[in-house]
Amino acid sequence: MRLAVVSDIHGNLPALSAVIADIRGRDCDTVVNLGDILSGPLWPAQTADLLMRQPWPTIRGNHERALLETPREAMGTSDGHAADALDEAHRAWLAGLPATRWLAGNGPGAEVFLCHGTPDDDMAYFVESPAPGEARAASVAEVAMRAGQVPARVILCGHTHRPRIVPLPDGRLVVNPGSVGLQAIQIRGDADATGCPPHAIQTGSPQARYALLEHDADGWHARIVEVEYDHHTAARMAAENGRPDWAHALQTGHVP
Repeated sequence: MRLAVVSDIHGNLPALSAVIADIRGRDCDTVVNLGDILSGPLWPAQTADLLMRQPWPTIRGNHERALLETPREAMGTSDGHAADALDEAHRAWLAGLPATRWLAGNGPGAEVFLCHGTPDDDMAYFVESPAPGEARAASVAEVAMRAGQVPARVILCGHTHRPRIVPLPDGRLVVNPGSVGLQAIQIRGDADATGCPPHAIQTGSPQARYALLEHDADGWHARIVEVEYDHHTAARMAAENGRPDWAHALQTGHVP
């Protein structure tokens, strides 16, 4: 079995189109989408239109939850841009997405669990940990604790935009495919109020990212794929929509 995993598209249509083209050449059995699909100053409606035509098992992320549950006047800039672009068909599609799911079917696919953050919290970090300045890679012990007792051979997660593959001592594999659409984010936390200090998460280059997983006689194996795309056009769109911070991140893979 060969499985492609995408996450954190954030309305970046050129990046998504390039990733889809790359996946088509890899003879995958299934593609799964781990959420945070549309939010951002790019192409939310067009991205939704493309994804609604795909037969991909998909879950929602924290930004889908925000789009459905947060009053428009209380939304942040990224969610607000998406909210203003979506129609009722888009919203109905988002409303039908589960927070977590098992990959259906018999055989190896039944061993795969999908979540956006952690199995219990779509805002929690799984394979990263917040730290002042820049998030750090979580220890294997931290990742194992967050995996809890989920009886999966493979746990797929997103949310933090930075790809990582973590084998656990008990044989489970935790995989974050990174982000299709945004390679650097700045979290404006408040260490006093929330316990989460302000920090960045950045990959250092603009390529779109996704994961390929394969199952063979030796079990599951994963690798991260980087895909070139027209990130200059994406950066221009972000700048035109009033987000120079996104434009910089899309061009460089770094926060400003």
